[in-house]
Amino acid sequence: MTDTTPGGTGHPVTERPALTALRRWYTAAWLLLGLVPSVIGAGNDSGPVKWASLGLVAAALAYTAVHRARHHSTLHLGILAAGLGVMAALPGGGAALLIAALPQFWFQARGPRAAVLLSGCAAAATAAGSLWRDSPGNAAAALTGYAVSVLAGLLLHRLITDGEARTAALATELSLTQEQLAAAHRAQGAVAERERMAREIHDTLAQGFASIIVLAEAARTGLDGDREHTARQLRSIERTARENFAEARVLVGSAPHSGLSPGSVVPTLRRTLERFAQDTGITVDAELAEDVDCDQQTRIALLRCTQESLANVRKHADASTVGVVLVQGPYAIELEITDDGRGFVVEESRGFGLDGMRKRLAELDGELTVTSSVGDGTRVLATFPTAFPPDLPTDFPTNGRP
Repeated sequence: MTDTTPGGTGHPVTERPALTALRRWYTAAWLLLGLVPSVIGAGNDSGPVKWASLGLVAAALAYTAVHRARHHSTLHLGILAAGLGVMAALPGGGAALLIAALPQFWFQARGPRAAVLLSGCAAAATAAGSLWRDSPGNAAAALTGYAVSVLAGLLLHRLITDGEARTAALATELSLTQEQLAAAHRAQGAVAERERMAREIHDTLAQGFASIIVLAEAARTGLDGDREHTARQLRSIERTARENFAEARVLVGSAPHSGLSPGSVVPTLRRTLERFAQDTGITVDAELAEDVDCDQQTRIALLRCTQESLANVRKHADASTVGVVLVQGPYAIELEITDDGRGFVVEESRGFGLDGMRKRLAELDGELTVTSSVGDGTRVLATFPTAFPPDLPTDFPTNGRP
């Protein structure tokens, strides 16, 4: 099929399957309701008139088979209009044949005006042929059928035009919505990535730099005192700076892993606690279960929660003792960090560190509980679910609790 519509490309286009099926159904209706009755009507006559009628029917049948009612063709419709007029003057033709042929004018004309004009010519030719045969009833039926077809054709054309306009508008709106949704997803992803980077920088680089500052100040004030103690502080500064450099390489993507190697998290936690006790002089009581089994993301979260809690103790608590307990139950891993410092009012606390820990645990379906009061120290409890109880469904909402 060729695109011959006004403004069309003139190139072959593929017809929609629904339209192809409609054209096939109409071709069958044209044969059964148009040509077959004409053959039956001509069968009651004899002589040249009969054969002329049958010849025209055969010509119409052959032309329909070749043409297949696919192309916009004014010539074809003009020939059809003239043929209907001739058939109306012969036995077997008339209003019924015209009415069966009228849809062809709407299928194949280049627009509604052309369809009205050409079908009107066919109706006039049919009426003239019927009157010539002295059949005014057929003429009136032909004109009535034409009037009804014009009303129905214009209505269908309007409905189709409105439907195509709505389809185009919906397609445009859908395309715009998809673009807006993609932009929103990109923006959301950028915000989430910025939050993740900010949390990682706070939990790693910022804490490391804070430790370096504290150690450097202590080392500077002790230059004239215990040189061995100062040397240990300088080594700690160097070690912290190297760790910060390694973490920076991880954040910019030039290193494959964080400072936490695969395996048990306990050795890493012990080194962190030893460093904290050495740098601050605060006593650390640690009870760490050696058989804690968890994935890499949970190990990183455990380490970051420990680092953040110790950093808060260093900066705010003025504590003398810190307790750290790590246990694994049947359905959860719990990390508890307590101190005997000055405490604070949890409801009035607004800190990036605590919010970052909560978000980090929430990503793992965990929960962070902070308990504190002024003068009574602080307790931080991080809970990581590992499994559901056997008597609960897998989609049971636990809010991070076993």
